[in-house]
Amino acid sequence: MSGPRRPTDPSGLERYYVLTGGRSGPGGSSSSLDVATLITSRAAAGPGLQHEHEEILRRCRDPLSVAELGAHLGLPFNILAVLLADLLDAGRVEARDPIPASGAGRGPDLALLEEVLSGLQRL
Repeated sequence: MSGPRRPTDPSGLERYYVLTGGRSGPGGSSSSLDVATLITSRAAAGPGLQHEHEEILRRCRDPLSVAELGAHLGLPFNILAVLLADLLDAGRVEARDPIPASGAGRGPDLALLEEVLSGLQRL
């Protein structure tokens, strides 16, 4: 009887474990990442980076959301968040909210909300 078969190409959980160094999620300030966060490269890829880190830097020359980046790389959100945390900590990428906080603290536009409510009531 033969022992358990091991995959020759690490894909799935083993691959994710290797990519993240066993970490299951980002920590610190990087834990505020969500799928709409825009990522922009601040530096070019250099020696000693994982292939996935290099790919993130290459793809994010122009702002790209975490969701789009995950789709391009074929990585789940939590794995991508760990990789992005590494790059954020190293100062190689910048993360920002997709909507500028120019009206911070002002709240929603009440006139617009009243118009929407009025339109819904007419339906």
